Amino acid sequence: MPVRRIQRDRDGGYRLRLPAEERELLRLLPGQLREVLPTADPSLRRLFPPAYTDDSEASDEFRRLMRDELLEGKLAALRVVEETAGADHLSGEQLEAWLGALESLRLFLGTQLDISEEMGGRKIDSDDPDAPALALYGYLSWLQEEAVEALSASLDSG
Repeated sequence: MPVRRIQRDRDGGYRLRLPAEERELLRLLPGQLREVLPTADPSLRRLFPPAYTDDSEASDEFRRLMRDELLEGKLAALRVVEETAGADHLSGEQLEAWLGALESLRLFLGTQLDISEEMGGRKIDSDDPDAPALALYGYLSWLQEEAVEALSASLDSG
C-alpha cells in the first residue's frame, strides 16, 4: 500500500511527506495565483461565481459586499501554503487552509484548461501542448484528495 503524503498523526495534527520538488512547487504556485486574484482575469470566474444566477442585480450586490472578504480568505490560504510548504507537520487549521488553497489553484488552472466535469479523467498525451498544465492539475487534484482523506480520518476517530 502506498504511503500517504498527508496523514493524521497521534498528536491530532497532520504529517506531510512530500518530496523537495513538490514542496518547491507548492511554495511557488500561490504567488502566481496571488498576482492574478485582484484582477478581472476571466480565469477567475470559478473562484468567484455569481451568487444568484437568475438575478444579476442581487449577484452584483453580493459581489460588491463580499468580494473583498472572499479575496482575503483566498489570499490567507495561499499564504499558509507558502509558509508551510517546507513543514513536516501541519495543524488542522493549516491543513484546512491548504484545502482551500488547493481548490483555488485547481479551479483557476481548470478554467484556463477548460476542464469540465463531463471530461472525466482526461488522459494526458505527451504531445499535447497543455500536457504540463494537465499534469499539474492532476497533481493538485490528487493532493487535495489526500488532504480531504486526512481530515476525514480525524472525523472518523472522533
